[in-house]
Amino acid sequence: MQEKKTEMANKNAKKANLLDHHSIKHILDESVSEIVISRGHVEDVRMSNIRLFLGTIIIVIALIAQFYNKKFPQNQDFLIGCILIIHLKEKNAILVTYPPKGSYTSTGLVVSSKLPRFSDEYTLSIASADPKSISAGKPVQFTKSITQWFTKDGVLVEGLFWKDVEALIDDYAAEPKKSK
Repeated sequence: MQEKKTEMANKNAKKANLLDHHSIKHILDESVSEIVISRGHVEDVRMSNIRLFLGTIIIVIALIAQFYNKKFPQNQDFLIGCILIIHLKEKNAILVTYPPKGSYTSTGLVVSSKLPRFSDEYTLSIASADPKSISAGKPVQFTKSITQWFTKDGVLVEGLFWKDVEALIDDYAAEPKKSK
């Protein structure tokens, strides 16, 4: 019976290639999304749909730029415009949510993360989807080394990671302390 439990744990374990920071960030971001959704937040897919639409436009612009009837020196301004549009598209947000049902806040969350190349410092930020709202909380973030969440084999120790992410969510949801 014990063997089946460890076998099931090994099948469900999230494993990353420790030499590939994209793989590590992907596993951490997926876990963060699971945690936030498990806490009652519903994903707002409008941002994903907008990104898909912008990606389609960028592909069309890239095709136009490729087959534009002028050669490089003459179409330089057009190519610079295409490159600027491509760079304006991308953000660090990994999850945008609606406010949880039954919540007193009228705004959801924007969860974003960073894992710079050649660094082990993972930064996770939680902010309000509408920072100008009166019910918006103060943005919170943590920066920690990923070495505390992964084993030497590249398996994510989900319990430790969940504890850190849930603590950050609790910090965001906490009432701001009033100064006297």
